[in-house]
Amino acid sequence: MRRGASPYCRRVLPSALRPLAEAPDRSAILLDIDGVLAPIVPRPEDAAVPERTRRLLERLVRRYRLVACLSGRAGADAARVVGVEGVVYVGSHGLELDPEATRWIRNLREFASGVDWPVEDKGLTVSFHYRPAADEGAARAYLEQVAGQARKAGLVPRFGRKVLELRPPVRADKGTAVVHLVERHRVTYALYAGDDSTDLDAFRGLSEAGLEQTVRIAVASQEGPEELRELADIVVAGPDALFELLDGL
Repeated sequence: MRRGASPYCRRVLPSALRPLAEAPDRSAILLDIDGVLAPIVPRPEDAAVPERTRRLLERLVRRYRLVACLSGRAGADAARVVGVEGVVYVGSHGLELDPEATRWIRNLREFASGVDWPVEDKGLTVSFHYRPAADEGAARAYLEQVAGQARKAGLVPRFGRKVLELRPPVRADKGTAVVHLVERHRVTYALYAGDDSTDLDAFRGLSEAGLEQTVRIAVASQEGPEELRELADIVVAGPDALFELLDGL
């Protein structure tokens, strides 16, 4: 863990987040969904944000200049899972902001149709989950082969929490989405909370955005990348702990 980062407790809340709390009209709350607001479940379509978290988000929307959810899900699906009006939803890890990505939809679907594995079609990306597999080791080994084939086909494979995702080879990601959002909404301060490898891009985006104050929050899990925790300013032990942190805002 890098210097200055610490597991969340009430004592660090004022110093880490005071600039945002004191200037909500100039601050952004940026959040991943699965594993952050909604607990990870075996079937992605069954994920749900708890009602108390929805009520918290509604309060944050009324108070802060920007509350946004950046998800690997399609934007419409992200909005369905969260279900809070006033939140800005950015889907497909920010790919929805890049028109170039749509040119790869056919290639993605054609490649996925040749893979002997259940596929989650998210529009601009496709995912192969192996959480339900009886033998996770064998499943991962098979999907490693799929990832290699995807690279040869010009696609970009990326492993996350027991999932292989394939995406178009374009520059857009959660980092570029973060920069786009904070510039468009003209905020001075921002926090981002995430739990997986794609959230490293969002952390990078915060660093590149030129803001006066940023707070990077890692929602820790045994499946998440160690690098995320190392780069974080605050580490919380799951969605419930993140709720307690955000509730202080």
